[in-house]
Amino acid sequence: MTSRTKYEIPMERMNQLKSLLMRIKINPSEYFEEKRNENSDAINEALTHTSAQFEYNHEKLEFLGDAVLRLAASEFIEQKFPNMNVGERSALRSQLVSDRWLTKVGKSIKIEEIFVIGPKASGDSSALSTLQAEATEALIGAIYKNYKDLTQIHNWLTPYWEEESIKVLNDPHRKNSKSALQEWSQSRGFKLPKYEIRELSQKHGDPKRFLCKVHLNGEIIGKGWGRSRKDAEKQGANFALKSITNSN
Repeated sequence: MTSRTKYEIPMERMNQLKSLLMRIKINPSEYFEEKRNENSDAINEALTHTSAQFEYNHEKLEFLGDAVLRLAASEFIEQKFPNMNVGERSALRSQLVSDRWLTKVGKSIKIEEIFVIGPKASGDSSALSTLQAEATEALIGAIYKNYKDLTQIHNWLTPYWEEESIKVLNDPHRKNSKSALQEWSQSRGFKLPKYEIRELSQKHGDPKRFLCKVHLNGEIIGKGWGRSRKDAEKQGANFALKSITNSN
């Protein structure tokens, strides 16, 4: 196999990376090990978007980070909630690895200040949340690639998961809004809700790219917008649940 090509990270960039590592509870000296580790520059790649058009970018590490995040979140749930059934675990994990949660984590460590993106992407304010989520997931992949275990991931993310778990488990609709709406309609002998989706734009990251209208018994009971069809459906179901609660 051909060995991976190394490159020099400029000093100013290196200082930025070290500051970020400290914000996520990782010792920079330990991480870089005086550049003996062949994967130590993965963090720089993770924080370089494809739109910057460099010879390296975040995509592969984002892909890796997605798998690592799901495994680490599963371990967290196993340790924190050992008696939780599989269905509840799946529902909780979906919240602990969501783009919304990743964006929140990214904002807390000011990842946007160090994420290198191209001029076109940087001018698209509507895509900021998506970019933060992508960068955070790629960063998770980079840390795993460098250390080859999940210890550092847990040290960084467990406080965020603990906070999010409390919110999710205290939410009366924690099974997710679509399931809660379905249960509500079935309990009253209604037909299942129907979700009508329209694509309003093709702009990547547009928070109102998709519009969802929620129909129940021939009436529109909620509307929602989102960057994806799934997000729009979730927001529509949330709106419908609030409307039902307020009218009762």
